[in-house]
Amino acid sequence: MTPTSYRVLVMGVSGCGKSLVGRFVAEALEAAFIDGDDHHPAANVAKMARGTPLDDSDRQPWLAALAGLFERYRRQDESVVIACSALKKRYRDRLRSGDSGLKILFLEGSSELLQTRLAAREDHFFKGNRMLASQLADLEAPGAEEAVTLSIALAPGAIAERFVARLRDES
Repeated sequence: MTPTSYRVLVMGVSGCGKSLVGRFVAEALEAAFIDGDDHHPAANVAKMARGTPLDDSDRQPWLAALAGLFERYRRQDESVVIACSALKKRYRDRLRSGDSGLKILFLEGSSELLQTRLAAREDHFFKGNRMLASQLADLEAPGAEEAVTLSIALAPGAIAERFVARLRDES
């Protein structure tokens, strides 16, 4: 029996733990892990570092690159987990163009918890409450038909375990 391969998007606003949870999910699935932030063009990183939110035109080349990664892994029938904010449904639809069977984990948390986590960061380009407020305003939370939603109040390892268990139950 051939093991199932998965293409997984771990999504949510900055500070929700996408990268950490994504690494745990990737490890459990024996998958590659890609931090979507590493694929932002330099201009996007500079803009966010100044505290200026990205607009849709800024995000287009970034989303296209990530959709291309999902497509590459799908064609190779290999598993990959990509951490990416994917705040709007049209962004997730763009990512799904790389793999229509994309599995999505939405990390949901209160504004207060997210602000606390962001304040503790020292070396990340995402800056300040204004940026978080912008992301929360833009967020089009996926419904149960689109994603598995788990609370960031849980430990990152527990979130990954629950998500992977659901994936395997569905396979």
